[in-house]
Amino acid sequence: MAKEHFLPEQALSVEEAIKSYTIMGAYGSFEEKTKGSIEIGKVCDFVVLGQNPFEVEKDKLKDIEILATYLDGKCVFKK
Repeated sequence: MAKEHFLPEQALSVEEAIKSYTIMGAYGSFEEKTKGSIEIGKVCDFVVLGQNPFEVEKDKLKDIEILATYLDGKCVFKK
């Protein structure tokens, strides 16, 4: 089986990746009025990270620790 190669110039930026999983994902499923961003009246699912993904080297993004996970505004995991 051939090994797949990714071209660095085709990689998403951290901002593009986060938007694709949040506001753009909600937009794609016609749920942008209730999901996709943290605003009053929207579903509140989010994680608390141990480091800022905008300040971490790209090869270290996978190592960012998840400190807490909230679903519908309630903590369901806390380290």
